[in-house]
Amino acid sequence: MTEVAKTTKPVTRRAVRVGPVSVVVRPWMVFVNIVLLALLLLLFCVDIGRGELSLSVGQVIDALGGGGTRSQRFIVNDVRLPRALVGLLVGIALGISGAITQSVLRNPLASPDILGITAGASVGAVGLIVGFGAGVGIGVPTAALVGGFVTAGAIYLLAWQGAVEGYRLVLIGIGTNAMMLAMVGWLFVKANTYDVATIQLWLTGSLDQAGWSNVRTTAIGVVVFGVVALISAPAMATLRFGDDKARSLGVRLQARQGVVLLSAVALAGLATAASGPIGFVALAAPQIARRLLRTPGEPIVGSALVGGVLVLASDIIARTLLPISLPVGIVTAALGGPFLLYLLVRNNRKASI
Repeated sequence: MTEVAKTTKPVTRRAVRVGPVSVVVRPWMVFVNIVLLALLLLLFCVDIGRGELSLSVGQVIDALGGGGTRSQRFIVNDVRLPRALVGLLVGIALGISGAITQSVLRNPLASPDILGITAGASVGAVGLIVGFGAGVGIGVPTAALVGGFVTAGAIYLLAWQGAVEGYRLVLIGIGTNAMMLAMVGWLFVKANTYDVATIQLWLTGSLDQAGWSNVRTTAIGVVVFGVVALISAPAMATLRFGDDKARSLGVRLQARQGVVLLSAVALAGLATAASGPIGFVALAAPQIARRLLRTPGEPIVGSALVGGVLVLASDIIARTLLPISLPVGIVTAALGGPFLLYLLVRNNRKASI
């Protein structure tokens, strides 16, 4: 009796080539990204429509296109659109930033708010308010951005031992985060009564003060550093195989890590500068996108879309579904805390197997 060898048909995926660029088409990823984009646009319109004078999605779209009544156009385009755009851009920036840090450091717990970058940005902003008063205007976002960069640079230097190892950087980042939060608390105590309300609102992560100036600055940063992240996506995928494997494949390890981590810090700093520290979005968005898209690593585009969905959905919940209106950062913290515990338990189980 002879056995007939069974052959398995190799799995093939269609590739699209445009000049020197070749992209593999994965139908499931394309489908999920389209669904996420549609959900994001729906939440964007719902967020604009919710308020003291509620508007339907159709009325919002009509007003955005120049239709509707004069009052509807004023409410949509002048009052609510900047807030919704800032929430959208902040979510996208945090999603991309989290995807970069988690992918490069190969750790699902690596995110700007866990590593202390967001807390460093808070120190910069709060320090400026305490030193010069709440009316410093555009200086607060600038101070937040500078604080994020300085903190990230300090963490990178402390983690450097001929190279940067992921778990060492995460541990140093957690310690730095604790010190930055302590410094924020000290500055809060030193502030005068007039500035305390401004600091407290900013530290909870709020879109209430969002304006067109925030939209322009954040949009430029998201476009520039988002493109850098997309270009660096193949190299980040290679980094997931480990440092030695990446070097053998021709990746300039430290240079590439430096470029993409700089992009992550810039995106996190811009997001914090625009709205204050909105926690756990950068942590959760890449992990949710990874599970939805069924990818081996944290996808850039999927993480950006999920980040936008999380911030806009949290803003809708904070303003309309709760007994009182709350800053969006409180809702993301309430939802993100259990997710962090889930990741900790999951990683602990993996380590014990």
